Amino acid sequence: MNPQQELPPNYLDEISPRAQKRSFVPTKIQLIALLGVFAMVIIGIFALIIGQLNSARTEPWESLTARLASTNKVVDSSVGKIKNSQLRSTNSNLKILLTNTQRDLAAPLAAIEINSKKLSASVIVAESSEKMLNRLEDARLNAKYDSTYSREMSYQLSNLLTLLQQLYSSSSNANNKAFLQTTYDNFAPVQKSFSEFSASNE
Repeated sequence: MNPQQELPPNYLDEISPRAQKRSFVPTKIQLIALLGVFAMVIIGIFALIIGQLNSARTEPWESLTARLASTNKVVDSSVGKIKNSQLRSTNSNLKILLTNTQRDLAAPLAAIEINSKKLSASVIVAESSEKMLNRLEDARLNAKYDSTYSREMSYQLSNLLTLLQQLYSSSSNANNKAFLQTTYDNFAPVQKSFSEFSASNE
């Protein structure tokens, strides 16, 4: 090439690589990948929704299971501490009722596939009886065990009755509804006895 020779005006255009025109139409591989990502997102959303629905269906039953167990623990802790004979009798009836109810609860739990030995940690924490047991121990040390126990148990059973009503309203299984109704009918008079004792000792 002669250095004296003039270069054509479009010389740089001629030596630069040709820019390939990009197509906005995706290739088959891009289309398949895009559809795969979309499908994964949809499956993830459905799994989340199903998990939430399943949790909403089982969590109240787990709460019932844990609440019965924690109440039973408090009843067991009261042995030898209750002075009033009427309160002792009511408490004995409650112990029998709790034992029978926990036994009968096995069938409804099996119907909705809940393992009473594997309850969620959040439910176990929420239904723990430790705070109540601490209050009762303080009451025992201050010679106010009977009145405190009756008040605490009245409140605990009142919450249990409310939970039974909620479960009854949301349940569509006839056998489960029958169990819940019977359980409510059994616990309501015992709750009333604790409440009346508490009111008479204030």
